[in-house]
Amino acid sequence: MTDSKAPSKRPRKASSPAKAGDAQEGAARESAAHASVAQESDKTGADASGTQAGAPKLSPREAAVEALMRLAAEQPWNDIEVSDIAREAGLTLAELRDLFPSKGAVLGGLTRIIDRKVLEGDLTGLEEEPTRERLFDVLMRRLDAMEPYKPALRRIAYALRGEPLSMLALNGVMLNSHRYMLAAAGIDTEGSLGQLKLQGVVIAFARVTQVWLDDDDPALARTMARLDKEIRNGERIMERAEDVRRLTAPLRAIGRSFLDWRPRERRSRDGDGDESDPAAAI
Repeated sequence: MTDSKAPSKRPRKASSPAKAGDAQEGAARESAAHASVAQESDKTGADASGTQAGAPKLSPREAAVEALMRLAAEQPWNDIEVSDIAREAGLTLAELRDLFPSKGAVLGGLTRIIDRKVLEGDLTGLEEEPTRERLFDVLMRRLDAMEPYKPALRRIAYALRGEPLSMLALNGVMLNSHRYMLAAAGIDTEGSLGQLKLQGVVIAFARVTQVWLDDDDPALARTMARLDKEIRNGERIMERAEDVRRLTAPLRAIGRSFLDWRPRERRSRDGDGDESDPAAAI
């Protein structure tokens, strides 16, 4: 085992006057350069779409949605025009038109962003929980993802409350969205009972959202209590629906046999139709 030598402490040489002056002048130039860079950074810290420098660049669709949310947080929903959204997002009207058919469709685009945030989250171990706990967890994650947009959503909800056609269109958007939320919770949505579950969750979550919009408690105690209540109520409704489904099974079999007698051409004609964005009606 060898002894380690302590590092020698050598006194620093004093700089000559000429060298000291040069060092001070260099430091001054460097300081001025840093100040110039900082000023330029402040000017260009955010681009036209509001993206901070260094942050991931938003796609045009995301930029339009974020622009609408910024506008809706500051002014009434009915005062916002598509031209305002395009300008705020740094897009031309032609570019915005290629992305969304209407202001409501831009709002519908927010649900896709929220869906992705929830679905990309870590759901490990969730499958081991009871159904009620899985659904509770997924819907709370959805509210967490909606939190940055809360001021805008509060204004929008107030504006749309008295517009039944807009609410109907929004229901169609949420049906598509919550189909994936239920899938993330491991809940089946196929068949007649699956559709009932899906519509029930949409209605229940709308009620929970109304509480959440007015819940400024960081712990969200009122919101969580309402969500738990809505899930339990939904469970009771589904239990009754299961009973009704078993009792009406013979009648449904007869009904299906009558439907099978319809002319094939008519069935084909009734099934035609173009897919459209339900949010465009908002």
